[in-house]
Amino acid sequence: MLPPLTDFIALLGLNLVLCAGCVRLLTWRKTMFSSQSLTKWAVAFLFLLSWWPIGAANLPLIAYVRGISSDLSITLVALASWGLCNRLFDFPAVSKRERGALGVVVAAAALLLYPLALGWGDWDPYRLGWGSPGMLVVLLLISLVCCARGLYLVPLLIALALVGWTAGVLESSNLWDYLIDPWLAIASLFRCARAGLEKLMTAKRSDSDAPSLLSR
Repeated sequence: MLPPLTDFIALLGLNLVLCAGCVRLLTWRKTMFSSQSLTKWAVAFLFLLSWWPIGAANLPLIAYVRGISSDLSITLVALASWGLCNRLFDFPAVSKRERGALGVVVAAAALLLYPLALGWGDWDPYRLGWGSPGMLVVLLLISLVCCARGLYLVPLLIALALVGWTAGVLESSNLWDYLIDPWLAIASLFRCARAGLEKLMTAKRSDSDAPSLLSR
């Protein structure tokens, strides 16, 4: 018996994200799985194993993982799916500039959403996800600014999240849950912090090299 559509989509998305993480781990170092064919078999085995029913409730294994991770956003599932296609089927990779812009947008959204939603202020931005016109206007402005700068990943992911939200493909009816989740937020904050640290170290090296160049 198949689970309800919202449960099936949530489980499928989580499965794809786990498979993407598995592929990245297997191809991180030169191992026997560096072969693309072996990697495909390993991912296929993991994908099928995740649907194997276990326990007294006869639930698929991935359902127990869902109980820990909760549902993932459309944004994260789309990124993981693209990463899978890139590593397994040689799809073009997302450019560093696009990834950087996405990281900044998601990190800014996370810093706005989660602290205030946890009660650190008198205003809860999570309410905007119930269909606030203001939030839709902000998303449109972000998309237009990105397109004007030649960045198309962020508008595409926003469009996918809006389509999923309109269709109600997840259990949640709040737009925020389609756009962002804690796992994506943590990854984006880490990426932004690392990028900022790298720029700071580069600037320090440039400043330290300048006097030696002038003294020659």
